Amino acid sequence: MFYCSHCQKYYPEDTHLWRCNCGTPFSYLYSEQLSFPKEKIKVRDNTIWRYWEALTGVNKENITSLGEGMTPLIPALLEGRKILFKLEFISPTGSFKDRGTSFFISKLKGRNITRVIEDSSGNAGASLAAYCAYSGIKCEIYVPEYTSAGKLLQIEMYGAKIKKISGSREDTSIAAIQAAREHYYASHNWNPYFLQGIKTIAFEIWEQLLWQVPDNIIVPAGQGSLVLGCHLGFNELKTAGEIKKVPRIFAVQAANCAPLYQAFYHGLSDPVKIEKKETMAEGISSAFPIRGREVLSVIRESNGEIIAVEEKEIVNSLPKVIKLGFYIEPTSAVATAGLAQLFSKNIIKETESTVVILTGSGLKATDKIGKLTQAQTGNKDDSLFDNTSLKI
Repeated sequence: MFYCSHCQKYYPEDTHLWRCNCGTPFSYLYSEQLSFPKEKIKVRDNTIWRYWEALTGVNKENITSLGEGMTPLIPALLEGRKILFKLEFISPTGSFKDRGTSFFISKLKGRNITRVIEDSSGNAGASLAAYCAYSGIKCEIYVPEYTSAGKLLQIEMYGAKIKKISGSREDTSIAAIQAAREHYYASHNWNPYFLQGIKTIAFEIWEQLLWQVPDNIIVPAGQGSLVLGCHLGFNELKTAGEIKKVPRIFAVQAANCAPLYQAFYHGLSDPVKIEKKETMAEGISSAFPIRGREVLSVIRESNGEIIAVEEKEIVNSLPKVIKLGFYIEPTSAVATAGLAQLFSKNIIKETESTVVILTGSGLKATDKIGKLTQAQTGNKDDSLFDNTSLKI
């Protein structure tokens, strides 16, 4: 069942609406009592579906999985301190979005949806295109013109139709919504199914830490699905009696596009209207976070913070992480740049356990990483990163 937290109205899941009539995004309600039978979990396949008892409302015959989940949790030294990296960038399509998409498409199969429309800055579109291809659902993805060439090619190769939209990320959403009047709007930002898959990252961290939780979670944030997914997952574990506390959640935004940070800094309950500037962290370039009020509430409830990092901080952090062996895209480096800030301000103590989620693969942003490298080295030869031959 879908629920509007503003109107307190309930909607059936087969509604044609993608949000409440008042404009508020839906929440997903379920009556089942969640459980986490450890002995069963430990012997199941290494996908998000090992937590079957906590993934409600899906018939097993409709499960759509490409092997997403159980990404490694690897110790590393960053800024002279030991942390844990959660390697979401090695997911089937190269980003954490596969978790949400697996649950999302599994639900849509149960509803006999045969065609969907989505808007994305890249990773979510690639994920949806892949899972739609696997399940036989037709897919059309609306993307901003500035989307990385690697992400565009990936989407196209899965067989999805691409619609490039000039202007902002928000212009792309408007165009997709208009097109979705005739077909199902499979928005990972609006639809509450998506968060049900994302929450499994909390279950995995708990399991990988031998049924314990860390003190801190650091994530990049645009729309904030990772923030909400982590909060949802850890709170479900707490409600089930598996853990006694939830980690502090720290969300990091690019200063050039930081409506959540501005609201948090000024003590507001809703994201503020900003004038967005270009950022290399294209995956979190969202000026109007749809669930922004929820994100701000969740961060405060966890006793965490929202911080912002400048482009220079992202540029400095990206090669540091890559040289540790983790080939990430610039959006992921927002989280590591934020971690350095939190260390320097002593907000995170050296004795605390901290997990940083690396969200997307650098293989999708080779053009941007290449240009960054050229700028740092002064190398004028850009032949390796020339995308003019990619007719997307």
